[in-house]
Amino acid sequence: MNNKPELLATAASLEEAAVLLKAGADALLIGDDRFGMRLAGHFSLEDTAEAVKLAHEQGCKVYAGLGGLMPNRLLDELPAYVKAIGELGVDGIEFGDPAVLAVAKKEAPHLKLHWNAEMTSTNYATANYWGRKGASRVVLARELNMDEMTEMVPLLEVEAQVQVHGMTNIYHSKRKLVASYMSHQGRPSDGGSLGKERGLFLIEAERPNEKFPIYEDGNGTHIMSSDDICILEDLHFLLKAGVHSLKIEGLLKPVAYNAAVVKAYRHAIDLYAADPEGYAFQESWMDGIQALQDPERELSFGFFYKEQVY
Repeated sequence: MNNKPELLATAASLEEAAVLLKAGADALLIGDDRFGMRLAGHFSLEDTAEAVKLAHEQGCKVYAGLGGLMPNRLLDELPAYVKAIGELGVDGIEFGDPAVLAVAKKEAPHLKLHWNAEMTSTNYATANYWGRKGASRVVLARELNMDEMTEMVPLLEVEAQVQVHGMTNIYHSKRKLVASYMSHQGRPSDGGSLGKERGLFLIEAERPNEKFPIYEDGNGTHIMSSDDICILEDLHFLLKAGVHSLKIEGLLKPVAYNAAVVKAYRHAIDLYAADPEGYAFQESWMDGIQALQDPERELSFGFFYKEQVY
């Protein structure tokens, strides 16, 4: 295998960034909460500079997430931020809003542009359209199944990125739904955060054994999946198809867990690259992950093997 796919991981802090790089990540996704959507953690420009230095010293890359829904009030702040991260040596940015693409072309034209439109990146024609607008990569929708992903790759004029591990977002609203609910229940904000660190979750009456993490931030309310994607067992299908970047989503996960996941996928990728024909998944590769997996969160294939109806 001439070109190994990139192993991309999200980092919530400089400390986690160092751990994940040591574990075998090829690239990190970080960002500023003002512009990013569902980032693992907030990185100031100072932190970003340190992360870039740390990664580049090891021959790795850093991408900034600017996938938030951009209101008018942020557009004045966007150019300075994009210019700054470009000067700091960030390798690329994730975007969904064309406003970000336009600013990046003007303020930091050397940055790689990765189009991440969440659920709407479902076909090669749309991905190639954004490629002709300047994007070099498409982040494929999490709702696509394995056949749809692998069959799309040869038709793409840009790189393909696929999430292979971690939780996914199942609902988003710009409204402050948790705060509104608490107020409706006669329990106005107690001064505490309703963010990721609060550890809130939803339980549906019909599915009492499933917990859906929920939190609020500047982008609104986020409800996350009750299970975690884990495609390690069938990773070879994506490797054989030539997917360029494999993402590990570390949102709401402990550092030790994310490091164990990165190590497992690093091991699998390296073995496949060394001998694709002789490659075979071993259950023991899951041991490090299973030892740290939240017992209330199932590991699943997500949508990878679900029949889609259009």
